[in-house]
Amino acid sequence: MSTVPIESLLHHSHLRHNSKIYRGTRSFFIPCSLNLPSHFTSNKLLHSIRTSVGASSKHRRSVAIRASSPDTAVVETSQSDDVIFKQNFPVQRIEKAEGKIYVRLKQVKEKSWELSVGSSIPGKWILHWGVSYVGDTGSEWDQPPEDMRPPGSVAIKDYAIETPLKKLSEGDSFFEVTINLNLESSVAALNFVLKDEETGAWYQHKGRDFKVPLVDDVPDNGNLIGAKKGFGAIGQLSNIPLKQDESSAEVQKKSKSSSDSTKERKSLQEFYEEMPISKCVADDNSVSVTARKCPETSKNIVSIETDLPGDVTVHWGVCKNGSKRWEIPSEPYPEETSLFKNKALRTRLQRKDDGNGSFGLFSLDGNLEGLCFVLKLNENTWLNYRGEDFYVPFLTSSSSLVGTEATEAAQVSKHTPKTDKEVSASGFTDEIITEIRNLAIDIHSHKNQKTNVKEVQENILQEIEKLAAEAYSIFRSTTPTFSEESILEAEAEKPDIKISSGTGSGFEILCQGFNWESHKSGRWYLELQEKADELASLGFTVLWLPPPTESVSPEGYMPKDLYNLNSRYGTIDELKDTVRKFHKVGIKVLGDAVLNHRCAHFKNQNGVWNLFGGRLNWDDRAVVADDPHFQGRGNKSSGDNFHAAPNIDHSQDFVRKDIKEWLCWMMEEVGYDGWRLDFVRGFWGGYVKDYMDASKPYFAVGEYWDSLSYTYGEMDYNQDAHRQRIVDWINATSGATGAFDVTTKGILHTALQKCEYWRLSDPKGKPPGVVGWWPSRAVTFIENHDTGSTQGHWRFPEGKEMQGYAYILTHPGTPAVFFDHIFSDYHPEIAALLSLRNRQKLHCRSEVNIDKSERDVYAAIIDDKVAMKIGPGHYEPPNGSKNWSVAVEGRDYKVWETS
Repeated sequence: MSTVPIESLLHHSHLRHNSKIYRGTRSFFIPCSLNLPSHFTSNKLLHSIRTSVGASSKHRRSVAIRASSPDTAVVETSQSDDVIFKQNFPVQRIEKAEGKIYVRLKQVKEKSWELSVGSSIPGKWILHWGVSYVGDTGSEWDQPPEDMRPPGSVAIKDYAIETPLKKLSEGDSFFEVTINLNLESSVAALNFVLKDEETGAWYQHKGRDFKVPLVDDVPDNGNLIGAKKGFGAIGQLSNIPLKQDESSAEVQKKSKSSSDSTKERKSLQEFYEEMPISKCVADDNSVSVTARKCPETSKNIVSIETDLPGDVTVHWGVCKNGSKRWEIPSEPYPEETSLFKNKALRTRLQRKDDGNGSFGLFSLDGNLEGLCFVLKLNENTWLNYRGEDFYVPFLTSSSSLVGTEATEAAQVSKHTPKTDKEVSASGFTDEIITEIRNLAIDIHSHKNQKTNVKEVQENILQEIEKLAAEAYSIFRSTTPTFSEESILEAEAEKPDIKISSGTGSGFEILCQGFNWESHKSGRWYLELQEKADELASLGFTVLWLPPPTESVSPEGYMPKDLYNLNSRYGTIDELKDTVRKFHKVGIKVLGDAVLNHRCAHFKNQNGVWNLFGGRLNWDDRAVVADDPHFQGRGNKSSGDNFHAAPNIDHSQDFVRKDIKEWLCWMMEEVGYDGWRLDFVRGFWGGYVKDYMDASKPYFAVGEYWDSLSYTYGEMDYNQDAHRQRIVDWINATSGATGAFDVTTKGILHTALQKCEYWRLSDPKGKPPGVVGWWPSRAVTFIENHDTGSTQGHWRFPEGKEMQGYAYILTHPGTPAVFFDHIFSDYHPEIAALLSLRNRQKLHCRSEVNIDKSERDVYAAIIDDKVAMKIGPGHYEPPNGSKNWSVAVEGRDYKVWETS
């Protein structure tokens, strides 16, 4: 029986983190790792190995380890082993904390009642609440009387109150707030949502605000709490954008008058209801890897150790011949190793004696170039390192480098000649950069030849974006969770990405042509037609119309019969007339397509609404299986569920076929030029690509709404993980659509509100939102129908809106302007900024050079012909060959242009 010498490796690495970790280019996205047979871990053996770790290299002990069967890896230590790689990788594990929210109405005295709202999960919880008064018409939220406001409450404009939840007592895990109800007032109902300040998430009841009625005949939109005897379980709360039926910023003072308080007071009954809630919490862990070269056998010996709790499985493969492709090494393998679909190996790590983590040890042939792996914690959770597989390069023993030296050596300088065996990310990206430069030269040469420049430039820009998409494959997601399907897809060679622009000409300026209450007139399409000429004269090129279909909610976001285009905004004929009108003035029109969910027409035999009528008469196979509210018979959802309506299963062939036919019909029948896609977090971006390829939009943008990163209620400076998730979704569509730049909106919020303008430059000196990474796919905005309008759940800082527009209308990306702001006191300033953008031909790929990013001022120069600054601090563009003149200025902002 042959033996393999190896030095003892079972130790815990405490190296300081080095950001320059070697990462090779990857054609595949598979995971990997290895393990030590269980008989390696006898106490006697472990004692011998751990003793040898502390010894100096001159006095290292050798331990021979022999396998009891020919199917198990056999290793022994050697005193001459050389360390060739050693690194401690920090990893972040996202765990879901489970708990509950409870609501309790309790009578404390004859005419004294208390409403308590609490949570069992620790956090910085805020109750965002308001009231409805008797006699209110069209006002969903209003501020409560002063005597109902608990201590510590803060007024939010004129429509709501925010009150922090407090710990009930020391040692208690519950957080609660109690509101003393004033039944002598004309309050008809309390409305509230729960906000987690640490994550920025909002928790609602079935996708709507909680509502506690205090009088009879309060409209029940499915969100009443404690309104009926036997009121059932509430179900899972949903972290989604808030959408109410009715809301108004005006206080209905008449509803507070004594004449309106004659409404019969509801006979209140005590109740207690609780709902499950979950919250994602990030835990920091590490993975320590050490690789040694055994001179006697030329074997590569690798140790993997981690403090991750529970069972950890390493999904792994090896690389050879410079391909960076995952391959299965030759046997023998460690115990508890299994073959995964002939693609990779899986090895379960051994638990440490003290229970704090696990470890693995394995031996690999010396002719291999490296080891790749990811860690599998459970069926749905995978961990990698900053969006890449863990990679362990095997260098020659003469190169014996540890930690920083090894990783820096792997970053091959572009000035150093490369051998055939040296493969690095820089080689791949250098080729792309060279191609892009050549294409840019082509653009310049066509200009000089006075050819049809616009058409040629468009073709060349398309080629550049294809190359950019390929380069992005290196810059994968930082999100540490993966589905098994995505891993399998990445195991095949990635085909050339076909880019369906969806970005128009690149010079688009988008107008959102409605607000949250535009449906109330019943003739919005006709009213909008009257604005067509004015919007065209302002310089808008694209108009976003509201959802056109029949809908359970009047705003259109709960669609029912997709082919019925008679909505609260107007008839189908009025819609088609509106589209034709805007086409006449040169403006493209986007339809608001709600594809994630659809409201059912009929109940099944269990009384659940999951059967559809109309032209698309789907049954419950069209509904995802993992939403317990609607008992679907489809597959599991490929995204997040929206619990207020049946979530559509886009993996079904008949569903995708019907949706593609519907989108094409909308293009032909109505004349839409593109799409605004609602709640795209609910389904995989690959399905979106399928829909875009079928309908071929001129312009498309998805609403990928996600919470930004907060620590103890303060927004983190680094929001890379947030914008990475949006970029990953765009990449999943193969760039066929852009996405709203929620990252930029959130950072602008905090920067302007707290006078922290340094936030507007990321560590690399680029804009910190999606616009800093993929500007041609970033649709920037400061307000829309959800965040502003009469809802105001994430309203832009008051009085600073023009600073926001000075930023997005001078920067790259495709800016979107909210209808309410256009036709307001801001009209002249917005018009001036629009004129400047068009006059200077700024576009979605314009170049930004940030000149100043300090506490009280942010300044940048765009395309070397527009300079701007926002904030109260001073800035003037640099003197030189440029002749700068002021183009637009207002409160705390100023924009210059070259003459």
